[in-house]
Amino acid sequence: MQITPSMAARKRMRRENLIGYAYMMPAILFFLSFVIFPMGMALVTSFTDYSMDSFNFIGLSNYRRMLQDRVFGKAMGNTILIVLVSVPAVTLFSLWVASLVYKMNKHASSFFRVVFYMPIVTGTVAVTVVWKWMFSRYNGLLNYVLNSIGLINGNISWLGDEAYAIWCIILILFTTSIGQPIVLYISALANVDQSLVEASEVDGANNFQLFWKIKWPQIMNTTLYILVITTINSFQIFALIQLLTSGGPNNATNTIMYNIYYHAFKLNEYGYGNAMGIILAIVIGVFSMIQFKLARSDKE
Repeated sequence: MQITPSMAARKRMRRENLIGYAYMMPAILFFLSFVIFPMGMALVTSFTDYSMDSFNFIGLSNYRRMLQDRVFGKAMGNTILIVLVSVPAVTLFSLWVASLVYKMNKHASSFFRVVFYMPIVTGTVAVTVVWKWMFSRYNGLLNYVLNSIGLINGNISWLGDEAYAIWCIILILFTTSIGQPIVLYISALANVDQSLVEASEVDGANNFQLFWKIKWPQIMNTTLYILVITTINSFQIFALIQLLTSGGPNNATNTIMYNIYYHAFKLNEYGYGNAMGIILAIVIGVFSMIQFKLARSDKE
């Protein structure tokens, strides 16, 4: 049988595809083993009373329990509050800072990138220890400064008071979340088509019109990425809660992630913890879909 050029090309293409799949196989196996399989197990065990000494199918009992669990409701409310406050604050502040920094000279821009990105590369434990000292009731920097300038009289237990604790957590999350968005926005703004900007300036467009009509559409993809990543990180906040308040006082800083950890690893209620994890995944998915839909409508 005579091999035609087209047959040889198809054979070569199949061989190249097989080689490509062979290179991809370790990553695929890793993804299946450590992402897909655990997700499937979490879904299955969410319908059981899985613990250290039992594994019985109980149907939707864990999900019905969540509806009656006041602590879970409080944790969900706290988590949504953190997301609704921190995500817009991080996005708007990062965009504002980036719009100032990207116009600076090379050395100044590099300096501010390093300054704002520093909390990202610094260990979470180290950052948390510093903030815990600042919020300390008796020898903390915040109480000392506020007493010195006369704004308060006495010492406030910032992390031990229900009125302040959640806002302290949001402040810390804000300061540790702005580094990456600022760097991304600086790069996005630097890549805006300058010919369109110059043409708009010649036509008499003001700064707001330049931003809204020219720059904003071109950085929309970056904004969508920042919104989604910041939303996911805010929903999954755990280390700050664990190291600073352990969900207290009186569940004022309890979040879904900490509640999952508490039930799964403190009370050994793995089935109930997995059920909460499934609900958290659904909520994150809904928020992400809303953001994608809003971004798509802005493009249109």
